[in-house]
Amino acid sequence: MWLFVGLGNPGAKYAGNRHNIGFMALDRIAGDHGFGPWKKAFKGLAAEGRLGSERVLLLKPETFMNLSGEAVQSAMAFHKITPAEVIVFHDELDLAPGKMRLKQGGGHAGHNGLRSIHGHIGEAYGRVRLGIGHPGHKDAVAAYVLHDFAKADQGWLEDLLRGLSDGAPYLAAGDGPKFSNAVGLRGAAPRPASGGGAPRTAAPPTPALPSVKPTPKPEAQPDTRTALQRLADRFR
Repeated sequence: MWLFVGLGNPGAKYAGNRHNIGFMALDRIAGDHGFGPWKKAFKGLAAEGRLGSERVLLLKPETFMNLSGEAVQSAMAFHKITPAEVIVFHDELDLAPGKMRLKQGGGHAGHNGLRSIHGHIGEAYGRVRLGIGHPGHKDAVAAYVLHDFAKADQGWLEDLLRGLSDGAPYLAAGDGPKFSNAVGLRGAAPRPASGGGAPRTAAPPTPALPSVKPTPKPEAQPDTRTALQRLADRFR
């Protein structure tokens, strides 16, 4: 059994925050793949289902970010899940917006949610790092991650969430390259023109009618007959 953990903070106040992109990813996967309803369990909200042939438990800790490890440890103990069967979806300042990278083990890079998980289960778990960009200065990080995604972010955010959902069965099957490719394909797909509908195309030019040259009138020939001949012709 896999444990997919999405990191974020509980409550409507934080729902649209950049820090909550992990919650958003799990919500999309649960909705697209027919998971059961979210239920309170393991100090969070949990939903069970299948991705391909694999049984998966989705978990959104409700302990607030800096205590996320408590919820993860509780779910692991109940289901006898090992760190190698845990994958955490989280925001990543060091990746450009919309980018995704997989990582197995390693440090927490100062992320409070990962720091807590490290403290409870160690570092040998998988991560799906979801790029949100960096505000440019470390003093601005706290306000940046606890602020909602801007309207201009909605396009790439939607592409990323759809890609994560598309690729989720590959992730559960242990195929990281196919999962990454599914996410990348969504990000590379052309977006429809603003305003919806198919892109407008210019109407084809009306073909020009073929030019027709007028038939030249025959030039009048000088009348060389005599007056008597012309008079005779009138009475014939």
